[in-house]
Amino acid sequence: MKTADPVALRPFLPSDAPRLVAIFRSAIEELTDEDYDDDQREAWASASDDAEAFAARLAGHLTLVATRAGEAVGFLTLKDDRHIDLLYVDPTSVGTGVATDLTAAAEILSKARGAASLSVDASDTALGFFQARGYVPERRNTVPRGDVWLSNTTLRKALDVTKGPK
Repeated sequence: MKTADPVALRPFLPSDAPRLVAIFRSAIEELTDEDYDDDQREAWASASDDAEAFAARLAGHLTLVATRAGEAVGFLTLKDDRHIDLLYVDPTSVGTGVATDLTAAAEILSKARGAASLSVDASDTALGFFQARGYVPERRNTVPRGDVWLSNTTLRKALDVTKGPK
């Protein structure tokens, strides 16, 4: 797979679930080790242990799948048109525009559906990504995952609903 191939976005299909579970787990395991310890990463990744429940979570929201050369390389779920619930990119595609394309699409969809702002609870690993795109930190959070606690930051970006999509 060449990173020069363009990214295409499409809606989630139930057949995507196994690949998206793999992206979710590998992104956590391979990309977050500077910000979270082994126990935290395992507790976080365990959200995908029940593949059926994870697939239901994806199907329960607007989930966009990013593909490159026909293969899923990332995904984003948009909850209630106002909150990015999940944003994960395959580690081999990080830095190639996948997360940027998914986030831009979520902003356009949220705006088109009347949202004045878009929020996200960003991991410490993803915090800089969202801040670079105009998301403003509102508060730090501590989230329990079994016997482990994870920290993240709620950020919000105002969407200019008076202008159409660019």
